[in-house]
Amino acid sequence: MTSEDKQDDDAPASSEGDELLRQALSEIEPLPDPMEDLERERDQFKALAQRSQADLVNYRRRVDEERQELQRNANANLLTKFLGVVDDFERAIDMLPEDAAAAGWQEGLMLVKRNLDNLLGSEGVSKIEATGKPFDPWEHEAVHYMETEEAEDGAIIQVFRDGYRLHDKVLRASQVIVAKAPEAGHTDSDA
Repeated sequence: MTSEDKQDDDAPASSEGDELLRQALSEIEPLPDPMEDLERERDQFKALAQRSQADLVNYRRRVDEERQELQRNANANLLTKFLGVVDDFERAIDMLPEDAAAAGWQEGLMLVKRNLDNLLGSEGVSKIEATGKPFDPWEHEAVHYMETEEAEDGAIIQVFRDGYRLHDKVLRASQVIVAKAPEAGHTDSDA
């Protein structure tokens, strides 16, 4: 066999080998690109850092809101206790006979009363106006019903104890007497 014959025999084997090699290479999956893995991992860490940053911002906001709410509640508790002193002071002024005290002393008490009112106002406390208004269970506490024809049924005819609001929240409900329409056929002489 000559070298030419040898080459002819190798030619078909070589083309079969090339075909097998191509087929084997097509079945082999390419290796993943290490840069793709690194970029994917970087993106995951970046997203985690962004979520953590947002969580921290939300946590700080929530803690600040809770701190403010605790402060408002502490102020509300103190102001509620203070309202009892204001009630007592108002009753003392109302019971003061006009001829019993010197004019300067009475003016001094009224000045103290104005200062108390200004202090309450500066803290956001306002009196709930009730007389003549319809009864509202969120702002008023009915201590008595009185039959009368002089006011509409359910209207407040007298305030027994003033109520107060702290900003928009009821600090203490007004204790009131509410008008009730007389029953049909019932008169004062029947009682």
